[in-house]
Amino acid sequence: MMHRFFSLDESSSEDLASICPEDVKHASAVLRLKNGDQVEVICGGSAWISEIISVTPEKILVRKLQPLPSTEPALQITLFQGLPKSDKMDWIVQKATEIGVIRIIPLEMSRCVARISRKDADRKRERWQKIAREAGKQSGRCVIPEILPVHPFSGLDNFQDMPSLNVVPWEEASGFGPLAFHHEHPNVSSLGILIGPEGGIDETEIRLLRNTGFIPITLGRRILRTETAGLAAASVFMCLYGEMG
Repeated sequence: MMHRFFSLDESSSEDLASICPEDVKHASAVLRLKNGDQVEVICGGSAWISEIISVTPEKILVRKLQPLPSTEPALQITLFQGLPKSDKMDWIVQKATEIGVIRIIPLEMSRCVARISRKDADRKRERWQKIAREAGKQSGRCVIPEILPVHPFSGLDNFQDMPSLNVVPWEEASGFGPLAFHHEHPNVSSLGILIGPEGGIDETEIRLLRNTGFIPITLGRRILRTETAGLAAASVFMCLYGEMG
């Protein structure tokens, strides 16, 4: 398997691209890649077989040779995730990236045990974005999910760029799950999935979600943990809409 790197989109031309600075040291000093070696480069949302044409300690330049098939799903899933405790968000970001989620929005909800201070918010987001980048590289993604800043639940009705359809798995929902949703909406291009924190979603939040257009669904008779529910829902919808065929 060829080594895989992301490029600097702003430095990319029609034929040439520069590997991201974060990867240069590893590629040159650890992997000892040299001129003429072939690598896979992700450039502007596309993957290319590329040939290294210049290596310095600060920069690696490649020539794009052959495009590779896209690994990105046609179904664009946004995960609205109620903030979980401890390091569970790290796991959620990593696995959601592998599954194919395009965007992750941490939500402060009424039953969240975890709270992030303003001074820690940027550091946390930077950490999650780095985890998404590494997971994207490992899983062969052509686009790295965007990790948005922690968003207050009360402002969800004013959220910009909302997916065309949105669902909320809820333990009190019954009789309408992902399969029924797929039967009613066979052609969906963008889907939002909202997952509550460890304490669940309260009645006031469910009412607001309904008014915002979220559709309550069930994921079955078993109660899933917050770090499981979003990944399970995303996987099921990816399968139903033909992304795991």
